[in-house]
Amino acid sequence: MTTLALFMDPIAGIKPHKDSSLAMALAAQARGWSLHYLEMNNLYLRDGQARARLRPLTVRDDPTDWFSLGEAIDRPLAEMDVLLMRKDPPIDTEYLYATQMLALAEAEGCLVVNRSSALREANEKLASTWFPQCAPPTLVTRSQPQLREFLAEHGDIILKPLDAMGGASIFRVRANDPNVGVIFETLTEHGGRYAMAQRYIPEISAGDKRILLIDGEPVPYALARVPAKGETRGNLAVGGSGVGVALSERDYWICEQVAPRLEAMGLMFVGLDVIGDYLTEVNVTSPTCIRELDALYGLDIAAQLMDAIERKLSA
Repeated sequence: MTTLALFMDPIAGIKPHKDSSLAMALAAQARGWSLHYLEMNNLYLRDGQARARLRPLTVRDDPTDWFSLGEAIDRPLAEMDVLLMRKDPPIDTEYLYATQMLALAEAEGCLVVNRSSALREANEKLASTWFPQCAPPTLVTRSQPQLREFLAEHGDIILKPLDAMGGASIFRVRANDPNVGVIFETLTEHGGRYAMAQRYIPEISAGDKRILLIDGEPVPYALARVPAKGETRGNLAVGGSGVGVALSERDYWICEQVAPRLEAMGLMFVGLDVIGDYLTEVNVTSPTCIRELDALYGLDIAAQLMDAIERKLSA
């Protein structure tokens, strides 16, 4: 029997009707896999071995009663066939330490999805810059004069930190904005921290598309997250609404550009953010939108991921 460990933030706090990690657990359980659960404080390292206090997990597709946990058992993580790393950002030092411990389990044969080294290497904002042919004009800097020059060049830009999620601390800034100085100071912490600037893409009004890649293959539909009235950000976490759309030719082209590198890195489940014709982010930590797309198009995206995992395990 295949054993799977689900590493995530507290399962009791999720929204089950839209949680992609729960969808993955349901798909694995439907195959008869043995599920186990851990959070950050259950993981530890002893004498060069990654271990955890793992709790047997049972899941249900029930919005009021979606999981049960058994008694914790202290085990080496290498006893698991596969571990789904679904811990949300921020990617702080504690997160990085966890991925370094998971690398030891990988070395003993556990398949970690996504691969621990790739989680460390692929900052979700910076990874878009690996593919300049796909991305909008972009600047990453601590320098406020450079940010002012970029704003003067483009007239309308988006600013964001490199370590946030869910639309947190994203600003739209125009050349005549009286708050330019304080926004630059805040995001760069007075020149002590890097921030990303991208040219504003007006097509955000039609939605920020989340495209899911499974082992390099795109799901043929995306969830376009349309900003609420008066809002620039399309993130569902800040009030955006999700609309299903079929992938365009440009979307498929972007997927072809990025997939080989991501697949080679061991990034089996990735969420690309595409606005208009441009790739803006590459989400690798805990991409979402499985349940929304399943409901809209009768898909079973988590089952597709389990198929890919089975192929990796058999190989």
